[in-house]
Amino acid sequence: MKPAKIGIDAGGTLLKMAFEEKRNIHYKSYLIDDMDSSMNWLKLSAANAEVALTGGKAEYLKKEYFQSALIVPEIESSGVGASYLLKQDGLSNKNFILSIIGTGTSICLNRDGKISRVSGSGIGGGTLMGLGRLLTGEKNFSNLVSLAGTGKAENADIMVKDIYSPFDPPVNGSLTASNFGKIKDNHVSKKDKAASLTNMIAETLVLLSSQAAVHHQIDDIIYIGSTLRNNAPLKHLIKKYTVMVGKKPVFIQDGAYCGALGALLSL
Repeated sequence: MKPAKIGIDAGGTLLKMAFEEKRNIHYKSYLIDDMDSSMNWLKLSAANAEVALTGGKAEYLKKEYFQSALIVPEIESSGVGASYLLKQDGLSNKNFILSIIGTGTSICLNRDGKISRVSGSGIGGGTLMGLGRLLTGEKNFSNLVSLAGTGKAENADIMVKDIYSPFDPPVNGSLTASNFGKIKDNHVSKKDKAASLTNMIAETLVLLSSQAAVHHQIDDIIYIGSTLRNNAPLKHLIKKYTVMVGKKPVFIQDGAYCGALGALLSL
């Protein structure tokens, strides 16, 4: 690996990298716990490469490893990366809501090529991992996703249809009235708890994203971030709820690397 340019997005959980080699853009990711070993390796293997940094650990990486690196604001780099990938997928809409689901979530407005943060939440991938561990004892991301995919949230949640039973509810009965509201003892399974947690994250983020979309008169909501990668249950629920509120959900390939890609493209 001897790229001429490298973009690095160093967040709270993962370190994501985009680099161009032989006219193709490639991606890699590392756990933030492995940051020092991976950056020492990168500094040796790509000593002459131009580097651009973004994310919460960007200043640390610049100080410790890449003193001549360019630092790009996180929201800006994510917007640039998302716009580039959208064009690659044949989507050239300049106006969209960008929901960046990382450790937490930032909700941004991209209008005519200019991006700004308009909302956000502490709910995100960190919530999935932390609360997921407390609820199930599972600390592996893939295992939590697998549990959620086989569980039923309605076994842990009070649904709207439960509140109005035996009569018909005035709104969609499959919506959640109370997350985890049915848990009164330890008889709810781990998989149902994981499904309930995933459902809570999806509903909350769609609610915030759609509110921003309505306020700014935007139809498309672009969902990106490492929390969505290999997470079919979360993507399914986000799509379901976004359509339910009358907005268009968009997931882009390699969306987890928008920040790193945007940093790379700034060089």
